[in-house]
Amino acid sequence: MAHMNVDRESLRELADQGNETALDRLADLAEAADDLGELSELLDEGSMHAGFLLTRRAAAAGAVRELQRIADAGYDEAGNELDRLLRAPADGQGD
Repeated sequence: MAHMNVDRESLRELADQGNETALDRLADLAEAADDLGELSELLDEGSMHAGFLLTRRAAAAGAVRELQRIADAGYDEAGNELDRLLRAPADGQGD
């Protein structure tokens, strides 16, 4: 089967009609473009994939406030990552 490139406008229309796969694809495109604003908007629209992508970035950066915001927006795994970061021993302790 041939690979198809679907334009962003068509993906947006499908996502607006409730197609979660289209919403996930929009999140992938926003991630590839390093567009955190669009990823955040997609999370607010209910994209759990956008939540995953944002959580991965925030956890890697140790951005606890951002993890809290993502968790508050409905992506529970961000709360788990936040707890993990907050429970981790501070650098230099425990040596």
